[in-house]
Amino acid sequence: MEEKSVDDVYSWSEEGVVKVNKQDDPSPAPVKKRVKSRMKLQQIGLPLAAGIVMLLLWEWQVLHQIFGLQTYQLPIPSTIVEALVENAPLLLSYTGYTMTEAVLGMLIGSSLGFVVALMATAWPRWGRGGLLVIASLNAVPIVALAPIMNLWFGSGIGSRIAIVTVITLAAMAINAHKGMKMVDPLALDLMHAYAAKKTEVFRYLRIMNSLPYVFTALKINTTASMIGAIVGEFFFSSKGLGYLLSNSIKVAKMPLGWSCIVVAAIAGVVFYLLVEWLERRMLKWHVSHRA
Repeated sequence: MEEKSVDDVYSWSEEGVVKVNKQDDPSPAPVKKRVKSRMKLQQIGLPLAAGIVMLLLWEWQVLHQIFGLQTYQLPIPSTIVEALVENAPLLLSYTGYTMTEAVLGMLIGSSLGFVVALMATAWPRWGRGGLLVIASLNAVPIVALAPIMNLWFGSGIGSRIAIVTVITLAAMAINAHKGMKMVDPLALDLMHAYAAKKTEVFRYLRIMNSLPYVFTALKINTTASMIGAIVGEFFFSSKGLGYLLSNSIKVAKMPLGWSCIVVAAIAGVVFYLLVEWLERRMLKWHVSHRA
């Protein structure tokens, strides 16, 4: 009788049971690598190709012909790159100023929003009303906030930080509160069965369960903070990308204005990717990051 080996695999066919050697059978690992590489190519290659086509249409002034624009209204990419190179030191300095406003305002606003979520979860009787007030603050337009914050905090960097704080408060409060409330009932019963204190339930269950929601709010706030800082600089500022963009448009220096837009977009993307990297590092235990 033929001896069976651990490397032998038996499968059904029309002729009956057929022995297949594992060494002859393609391993699933290379297949998975090919699938992943194909998916990465689709995720990166297609958007990159679309972006290149868009830039070429822009550079060859096809978009100008479609929308009836002149080059002084919409500068071509090569002109914008020239403005970026010529004004690189100024743009870097102003980008650092705007990023300082955005980061500090987001940190303060997100921290206050998390505290509000904690209080609303601990005392649910007034929690819904408190969150409603926070959400109403987010509905106030930046155009109305800018004069008020300038009156309260002066025309310095503090007024823009305050604007960013207000517009990033609601997203964190609402998302963190949702994460703290949507805990597994079985896990909550287990904590109660072990006679866990309320502070322990918050520390080990509610806060841990809210972390994915917290990082979702942080990623939302990265873009909101950049918008708040730049728009706030339109009104009362002597420095920053918003100030430079506003002045460039007033004096018809459109290539410089578009270079501000490009730098602001790059800074916003880097800010978002940094928060996403922190999320992957801190939430390795979560099911969405195990794969």
